[in-house]
Parts: sequence; structure tokens; C-alpha cells
Amino acid sequence: MSTGLLVVAAALWGAAAGAFLPRAAYRFSAPSGEPWREHCPAGHAVRGWLGRAGCRECAAPGRYGPRTTPLVIATALLCAALAAATGTRPELGVWLLLAPVGVLLTVVDFRVRRLPDPLTLPFAAAALALLGLTALVPEHGGQWTTALLGSLALGGGYFVLFLVNPAGMGFGDVKLALGAGAVLGWYGWPTVMLGTFAGFLLGALYGAALVLTRRATRKTAIPFGPFLIAGACLGLLVGAYTA
Repeated sequence: MSTGLLVVAAALWGAAAGAFLPRAAYRFSAPSGEPWREHCPAGHAVRGWLGRAGCRECAAPGRYGPRTTPLVIATALLCAALAAATGTRPELGVWLLLAPVGVLLTVVDFRVRRLPDPLTLPFAAAALALLGLTALVPEHGGQWTTALLGSLALGGGYFVLFLVNPAGMGFGDVKLALGAGAVLGWYGWPTVMLGTFAGFLLGALYGAALVLTRRATRKTAIPFGPFLIAGACLGLLVGAYTA
């Protein structure tokens, strides 16, 4: 398959996957300590986890949670970029499976500053398991050993930051770092360092922008998960392109 067709196919996959995220984003967007949402704002039961976030039982067609179109566009663009950078190497299948979960985690953390365990821990486990299988396929572009070590190193580093400043770094970020470290570690330590640095830089720029626009102070806590994910995506794109 040519690179152009591969990118188009990946974008279509991303668009289809993104269309199933709004309901899960709504249900997982419960404040810390509260159970996952089981009802729409009007009190009607929400059935299932995948699909559009809308209630047919409301008097008027009820829409809640994030809109479908932005999630479709974001997931499609991310998958297309991953395909363009990775090419036909077998690890592309892993990136395309994990990308929608990264988008979902980003949305949830931005909405309620919470990274759900049912997403972060399986993300890390799936990344390591799928990359382990990919390492058995010819023409792969990375190493499973460094993926495992990257997971442990980044998770351990974030755990230290959590111990030093629990108010600034949540334990959900530590769990997410396990998966991000695995993905980045696949392409080696330079990719781990690049993705980690990019995440902190993006988070710092976002915080500075909020302060400059007087939407926050220096002591205002911001969700870090989206920037951890964005940094990992940037590092992964560079690592895949240069592998």
C-alpha cells in the first residue's frame, strides 16, 4: 500500500473511532471520588459507553458531553499523522489502536482533571503487550526492551514528582506515564527524552498563557495529562519518522 493510501485509511479509521468517543467522554467525566456518570443531565439512564452523547428520552433532543465533530477531526488527524510518520512498519497498528484512547483521556482530563484508572492502566498494559507482539514481526522499527524500560523510567520519574509535589502532579499522571513511556521507549531513549521535554514545555506554555490572559494565577492547578499525551505524540512522530 502506498503512503498516501495508508494515510487516508488511517484517517478514516481515526474518524470512525472518534465518532464513538463522546459518550465515553461524558461518562468518564465525573469529578474525582464520584462514580462514573450513569444518567444524562435530565436524569435519564445512559446506556452503553460508545457512541454519540445525546439523550432520546429528553423532551427536546438532548445533547450532553463533548460534540462528536471535534473528536472525529482530532482522532482522524492524529491517526493520519502517525501513519505518515510510521509508514508501513507493523507498529503502526499499535499506534492506531492507542490513539483514540489518548484522545479520550485528553478530553476527560481537560473537563474534570481526572485520568480514569480503567483507561490509564489498560493503556499501559496494552501498549507493552501489543509492542511485545510487534517485536516478533519482521521489519518493525523499535525495541520492546527499551519500551519496557521507558515505561518504568517515565513512570518512576513521575512518581517521584508526585511524592515531591502531590498538589501539582496527580497519581493519574503517574499511571499515564507508564503507557507514554512504553510508547516513547519503543524508539529509544532520545525519543523518551524528547517526548518528556515536549510535554513539560507544552504544559508550561499553556500555564503561562493562562496567567498572561488573567484566566489563572501561578498557583492555579492545571490538568497535565493532555500535555503529557501531546508531548508523547510529538516524540512518537519524530521517533517514528527518524527510525
